[in-house]
Amino acid sequence: MDDCIKVKGLNKFYGKKQALCNVELSIGPGMFGLLGRNGAGKTTLMRTLAALLPKQEGEIFVCGIPIENAKEIRRIIGYLPQEFSLYPSMKVEEAMDYLAILSGLTKAQRKERVSSLLAWVNLTEHRDKKVKALSGGMKRRLGIAQALLNNPRVLIVDEPTAGLDPEERVRFRNLLAELAQERIVLLSTHIVGDIEAACEDIVIIDKGRVIYNGTVEKLLQTAQGRVFTLTAPGKELSRWKRELSITGMHTQGGRVQIRFVADEPVAGAKPCEANLEDAYMLYLRAHGVQGAPAQNEEGGEPACYFGTK
Repeated sequence: MDDCIKVKGLNKFYGKKQALCNVELSIGPGMFGLLGRNGAGKTTLMRTLAALLPKQEGEIFVCGIPIENAKEIRRIIGYLPQEFSLYPSMKVEEAMDYLAILSGLTKAQRKERVSSLLAWVNLTEHRDKKVKALSGGMKRRLGIAQALLNNPRVLIVDEPTAGLDPEERVRFRNLLAELAQERIVLLSTHIVGDIEAACEDIVIIDKGRVIYNGTVEKLLQTAQGRVFTLTAPGKELSRWKRELSITGMHTQGGRVQIRFVADEPVAGAKPCEANLEDAYMLYLRAHGVQGAPAQNEEGGEPACYFGTK
């Protein structure tokens, strides 16, 4: 049995709307990033790979198993959905034990597995708390623990760090990186920083189509020489928002430092090293993707404005 997810010619429709369009992927062991704006089709793809949504056209094999064998697929997959809700009135350890029963573990296996997983995600001291009393970060860590009860060969996590504070996000990414040393971990997000920190290989999806499939390094190379900074009076910011594709900004006093992507600099701009967010926004722009600005990693100023140029 191989250790890859292989997708060929995958199409998915909701009525007349096409949610996935001719998706082709090959995902091997390690951390694999799926990047795209909200509504791009990421969740539909991940739920289909987890055998939670039926495919309509195309072929999917998960570790050599056809996706049609849903029961067998679910035995080797752990899944953490974007909206994770787990028996809020149960205590943490009780909820984990109940899910372990549903996973078919014996009493001895349950005791060892639940205890070790709660320790691994740093929740042992919270095992007697009710799930609803946990913080957002603790709930995500509990979500990872429940997804690992069956020791899956594939772990699928959908927008796992959305809404977490920076410290919890780093902790969560470190957990995923450790897991990826011995299995396939598929991470879906619209937060570019999560991909840059954790993944070597990524796919960018927009409107159900794969528009990039390759390494982070290769994508970064496409942005070199096309990222600039410009310091301007704060009162001119509205003008630059209209004229530039801004990926970041920092206001200090009455002036603002603007980071933007372009084929050529404007007067007074200085070149700077590209990061993945710059490369991502350039790639979307090159493929004619326009829309609402993305949030930056700190959740403050929008990270990108698509201007008129």
